[in-house]
Amino acid sequence: MIALILAGGLGKRLRPLTDKTPKPLIEVGGKVIAEWQLEWLIRHGFKRVVFCVGYLAEKFVEKFGDGSSMGIEILYSVEKELLGTAGGLKNAEGLCRGEGKILVINGDIITNINPMVTLEALEGVIGAISLVPLPAIYGVVKFDSKTNIVQEFREKPIIHDYWINAGIYGFRDEIFDFLPERGSLEIEVLPKLASLEKLRAVPFGSVFWKSIETYKDLEEVEKFLTRAG
Repeated sequence: MIALILAGGLGKRLRPLTDKTPKPLIEVGGKVIAEWQLEWLIRHGFKRVVFCVGYLAEKFVEKFGDGSSMGIEILYSVEKELLGTAGGLKNAEGLCRGEGKILVINGDIITNINPMVTLEALEGVIGAISLVPLPAIYGVVKFDSKTNIVQEFREKPIIHDYWINAGIYGFRDEIFDFLPERGSLEIEVLPKLASLEKLRAVPFGSVFWKSIETYKDLEEVEKFLTRAG
Protein backbone atom coordinates (compact mmCIF):
# COMPACT_ATOMS: atom_id res chain seq x y z
CA MET A 1 0.00 0.00 0.00
CA ILE A 2 1.12 3.53 -0.68
CA ALA A 3 0.51 6.79 1.17
CA LEU A 4 1.24 10.31 0.02
CA ILE A 5 2.07 13.11 2.46
CA LEU A 6 1.41 16.67 1.25
CA ALA A 7 4.38 18.51 2.73
CA GLY A 8 5.20 21.32 0.31
CA GLY A 9 3.72 24.31 2.13
CA LEU A 10 5.50 27.25 3.74
CA GLY A 11 4.03 27.00 7.26
CA LYS A 12 3.81 30.79 7.55
CA ARG A 13 1.76 30.82 10.77
CA LEU A 14 4.53 28.98 12.60
CA ARG A 15 7.29 31.42 11.76
CA PRO A 16 10.04 31.86 12.88
CA LEU A 17 10.10 28.08 13.53
CA THR A 18 9.54 27.47 9.83
CA ASP A 19 12.06 30.01 8.54
CA LYS A 20 14.66 27.26 8.22
CA THR A 21 12.58 24.14 8.86
CA PRO A 22 9.56 22.82 6.91
CA LYS A 23 6.51 22.50 9.16
CA PRO A 24 6.37 18.67 8.98
CA LEU A 25 9.93 18.61 10.37
CA ILE A 26 9.11 20.65 13.47
CA GLU A 27 9.62 18.64 16.64
CA VAL A 28 6.73 17.86 18.98
CA GLY A 29 6.74 15.25 21.71
CA GLY A 30 10.35 14.29 21.01
CA LYS A 31 9.92 13.55 17.28
CA VAL A 32 9.21 15.62 14.19
CA ILE A 33 5.62 15.69 12.92
CA ALA A 34 6.44 13.65 9.82
CA GLU A 35 8.11 10.95 11.93
CA TRP A 36 4.92 10.55 13.97
CA GLN A 37 3.04 10.25 10.68
CA LEU A 38 5.40 7.62 9.29
CA GLU A 39 5.15 5.52 12.44
CA TRP A 40 1.36 5.78 12.26
CA LEU A 41 1.39 4.62 8.65
CA ILE A 42 3.76 1.75 9.41
CA ARG A 43 1.48 0.55 12.22
CA HIS A 44 -1.33 0.33 9.69
CA GLY A 45 0.68 -1.72 7.21
CA PHE A 46 1.93 0.86 4.71
CA LYS A 47 5.16 -0.07 2.96
CA ARG A 48 5.72 2.93 0.66
CA VAL A 49 5.34 6.64 1.29
CA VAL A 50 5.70 9.57 -1.10
CA PHE A 51 6.54 12.97 0.33
CA CYS A 52 5.25 15.80 -1.88
CA VAL A 53 7.80 18.47 -1.03
CA GLY A 54 8.78 21.91 -2.24
CA TYR A 55 9.88 24.40 0.41
CA LEU A 56 13.24 23.25 1.84
CA ALA A 57 12.78 19.87 0.15
CA GLU A 58 16.36 18.82 0.85
CA LYS A 59 15.62 18.81 4.59
CA PHE A 60 13.27 15.84 4.17
CA VAL A 61 15.91 13.84 2.31
CA GLU A 62 18.47 14.68 4.99
CA LYS A 63 16.09 13.53 7.73
CA PHE A 64 14.60 10.36 6.25
CA GLY A 65 16.68 9.37 3.21
CA ASP A 66 15.15 6.34 1.50
CA GLY A 67 13.30 5.30 4.66
CA SER A 68 15.31 2.13 5.23
CA SER A 69 16.19 3.17 8.79
CA MET A 70 12.46 3.05 9.61
CA GLY A 71 11.70 -0.06 7.59
CA ILE A 72 9.67 1.72 4.93
CA GLU A 73 10.36 2.89 1.37
CA ILE A 74 10.28 6.68 1.02
CA LEU A 75 10.07 8.46 -2.33
CA TYR A 76 10.05 12.19 -3.04
CA SER A 77 7.99 14.23 -5.47
CA VAL A 78 9.63 17.65 -5.64
CA GLU A 79 7.69 20.77 -6.65
CA LYS A 80 9.83 23.47 -8.25
CA GLU A 81 7.12 25.99 -7.36
CA LEU A 82 4.12 25.85 -5.04
CA LEU A 83 1.41 23.81 -6.76
CA GLY A 84 -1.26 23.56 -4.06
CA THR A 85 -2.70 20.35 -2.64
CA ALA A 86 -4.23 19.21 -5.93
CA GLY A 87 -1.21 20.19 -8.00
CA GLY A 88 1.12 18.48 -5.55
CA LEU A 89 -0.82 15.23 -5.89
CA LYS A 90 -0.88 15.58 -9.68
CA ASN A 91 2.89 16.13 -9.68
CA ALA A 92 3.32 12.76 -7.93
CA GLU A 93 1.17 10.85 -10.44
CA GLY A 94 4.14 8.97 -11.88
CA LEU A 95 4.98 7.57 -8.44
CA CYS A 96 1.43 6.68 -7.41
CA ARG A 97 -0.74 5.82 -10.39
CA GLY A 98 -1.29 2.11 -10.80
CA GLU A 99 -1.53 1.43 -7.06
CA GLY A 100 -5.32 1.14 -7.24
CA LYS A 101 -5.90 2.99 -3.96
CA ILE A 102 -3.89 5.85 -2.48
CA LEU A 103 -4.01 7.36 1.00
CA VAL A 104 -3.34 11.11 0.98
CA ILE A 105 -2.71 13.07 4.17
CA ASN A 106 -1.83 16.65 4.99
CA GLY A 107 1.68 16.99 6.37
CA ASP A 108 0.71 18.77 9.59
CA ILE A 109 -1.68 16.25 11.16
CA ILE A 110 -1.24 14.14 14.28
CA THR A 111 -4.00 11.57 14.81
CA ASN A 112 -4.90 8.05 15.85
CA ILE A 113 -7.55 7.63 13.15
CA ASN A 114 -7.50 4.23 11.41
CA PRO A 115 -6.73 5.17 7.78
CA MET A 116 -7.72 1.72 6.53
CA VAL A 117 -11.35 2.59 7.26
CA THR A 118 -11.06 5.48 4.80
CA LEU A 119 -9.54 3.29 2.08
CA GLU A 120 -12.20 0.63 2.62
CA ALA A 121 -14.88 3.28 1.98
CA LEU A 122 -13.82 3.64 -1.68
CA GLU A 123 -16.25 1.00 -2.94
CA GLY A 124 -18.22 2.62 -5.78
CA VAL A 125 -16.65 6.07 -5.44
CA ILE A 126 -13.44 7.84 -6.49
CA GLY A 127 -12.70 9.59 -3.21
CA ALA A 128 -13.31 9.19 0.51
CA ILE A 129 -12.83 12.04 2.96
CA SER A 130 -12.17 11.49 6.67
CA LEU A 131 -14.22 13.74 8.95
CA VAL A 132 -13.87 14.60 12.63
CA PRO A 133 -16.31 16.47 14.90
CA LEU A 134 -15.96 20.24 15.02
CA PRO A 135 -14.06 21.30 18.17
CA ALA A 136 -15.42 24.43 19.82
CA ILE A 137 -13.03 27.37 19.95
CA TYR A 138 -14.47 28.61 23.24
CA GLY A 139 -15.93 27.08 26.36
CA VAL A 140 -19.73 27.05 26.48
CA VAL A 141 -22.30 27.75 29.16
CA LYS A 142 -25.53 25.77 29.46
CA PHE A 143 -28.49 27.43 31.16
CA ASP A 144 -32.21 26.90 31.70
CA SER A 145 -34.07 28.72 28.92
CA LYS A 146 -36.99 29.56 31.21
CA THR A 147 -35.21 30.77 34.34
CA ASN A 148 -31.81 31.66 32.88
CA ILE A 149 -30.20 29.79 35.76
CA VAL A 150 -26.76 28.56 34.77
CA GLN A 151 -26.55 24.77 34.83
CA GLU A 152 -23.16 23.82 33.45
CA PHE A 153 -19.83 25.07 32.15
CA ARG A 154 -18.13 23.01 29.45
CA GLU A 155 -14.58 23.77 28.32
CA LYS A 156 -14.30 23.69 24.51
CA PRO A 157 -16.65 20.76 23.86
CA ILE A 158 -16.70 18.67 20.70
CA ILE A 159 -19.70 19.64 18.57
CA HIS A 160 -20.89 16.32 17.18
CA ASP A 161 -23.61 17.86 14.99
CA TYR A 162 -20.98 19.37 12.69
CA TRP A 163 -18.04 17.72 10.97
CA ILE A 164 -14.82 19.08 9.51
CA ASN A 165 -12.33 17.83 6.93
CA ALA A 166 -9.59 15.86 8.71
CA GLY A 167 -7.13 16.21 5.82
CA ILE A 168 -6.96 12.44 5.34
CA TYR A 169 -8.27 11.09 2.03
CA GLY A 170 -8.56 7.86 0.14
CA PHE A 171 -8.52 7.99 -3.66
CA ARG A 172 -8.75 5.57 -6.54
CA ASP A 173 -6.43 5.96 -9.52
CA GLU A 174 -9.17 7.82 -11.40
CA ILE A 175 -8.52 10.86 -9.21
CA PHE A 176 -5.60 11.84 -11.44
CA ASP A 177 -8.06 12.55 -14.27
CA PHE A 178 -9.63 15.26 -12.09
CA LEU A 179 -6.47 16.97 -10.88
CA PRO A 180 -5.24 20.31 -12.27
CA GLU A 181 -1.53 21.03 -12.65
CA ARG A 182 -1.92 23.67 -9.96
CA GLY A 183 -4.75 24.15 -7.49
CA SER A 184 -6.54 23.01 -4.36
CA LEU A 185 -8.11 19.66 -3.54
CA GLU A 186 -10.48 21.31 -1.10
CA ILE A 187 -11.67 24.09 -3.40
CA GLU A 188 -11.53 22.59 -6.89
CA VAL A 189 -11.44 18.79 -6.79
CA LEU A 190 -13.50 17.57 -3.84
CA PRO A 191 -16.55 19.70 -4.70
CA LYS A 192 -16.41 18.29 -8.25
CA LEU A 193 -16.38 14.71 -6.94
CA ALA A 194 -19.25 15.56 -4.59
CA SER A 195 -21.32 16.95 -7.47
CA LEU A 196 -20.83 13.64 -9.30
CA GLU A 197 -21.74 11.67 -6.15
CA LYS A 198 -18.28 10.11 -6.21
CA LEU A 199 -17.08 11.32 -2.79
CA ARG A 200 -17.91 9.41 0.40
CA ALA A 201 -17.75 10.85 3.91
CA VAL A 202 -16.01 8.75 6.57
CA PRO A 203 -16.85 10.19 10.01
CA PHE A 204 -14.62 9.39 12.99
CA GLY A 205 -16.08 10.15 16.41
CA SER A 206 -13.94 9.30 19.43
CA VAL A 207 -10.43 9.87 18.08
CA PHE A 208 -7.54 12.22 18.66
CA TRP A 209 -6.95 14.55 15.73
CA LYS A 210 -5.07 17.80 15.48
CA SER A 211 -3.97 19.92 12.55
CA ILE A 212 -0.89 21.85 13.65
CA GLU A 213 -1.38 25.40 12.41
CA THR A 214 -0.28 27.53 15.38
CA TYR A 215 1.95 27.52 18.45
CA LYS A 216 -1.12 26.71 20.55
CA ASP A 217 -1.73 23.61 18.42
CA LEU A 218 1.85 22.52 19.09
CA GLU A 219 1.28 22.89 22.83
CA GLU A 220 -1.92 20.83 22.73
CA VAL A 221 -0.30 18.03 20.72
CA GLU A 222 2.69 18.05 23.07
CA LYS A 223 0.35 17.53 26.03
CA PHE A 224 -1.52 14.71 24.28
CA LEU A 225 1.66 12.87 23.29
CA THR A 226 3.07 13.25 26.81
CA ARG A 227 -0.08 11.75 28.34
CA ALA A 228 -0.16 8.97 25.76
CA GLY A 229 3.40 8.00 26.62
